[in-house]
Amino acid sequence: MRIKSHWFKEGRERTPQEISDALSFVVSRIADNALKNTRKLKFEIEVGQQYLDFLAEFSLFLILVADRIAYRKLSAEDRLTFTGNLANRVGETYAENRSRLLGEDMKECKQRFIDLLNHRAGEYADFAYEENGPDYGFYRYLAYCIGQIMNEADSGWIIDQMISNEAPEAVKMVEKTLRGLYETEPKPARRRAASSGD
Repeated sequence: MRIKSHWFKEGRERTPQEISDALSFVVSRIADNALKNTRKLKFEIEVGQQYLDFLAEFSLFLILVADRIAYRKLSAEDRLTFTGNLANRVGETYAENRSRLLGEDMKECKQRFIDLLNHRAGEYADFAYEENGPDYGFYRYLAYCIGQIMNEADSGWIIDQMISNEAPEAVKMVEKTLRGLYETEPKPARRRAASSGD
């Protein structure tokens, strides 16, 4: 999956809100990609509530990953702005999709997402996140949460898929995106090879 992780306008330091605005789009794409990969491997995830519950858990995991990275880089006040804005933006996208698909009230969908995030934040707080990424428990807890969504036949098998593949790849993408978004120098636009009419 290709993601844009650099600014293309004049170099300046971005605010925590600007960075989290940009990251929110990437978080939603990464969660969606993890869901598509999991379904391609023939894990049964029905379109509807199960589909959206998977997206919620994976998105929450990614928000908490981003929050741990922000802890290394930002002041307490800036981290609060960053994570709060990120949670709200991702929650809005999720609520809009859930409301459209299941006909639920959008405001209530978003509130349930934020409530679950606050609950999960307390649970993930037990696990470490070092310079080289999350510890095993961080991944294992995501796998457990996803396993609760799956049907009985898949719930045990999904754990290895999450721990070995989807979660580490997703963390790498969030780390890479944030590295790029924190850079103050814009990345030059790639030049396309000129095509000849001959």
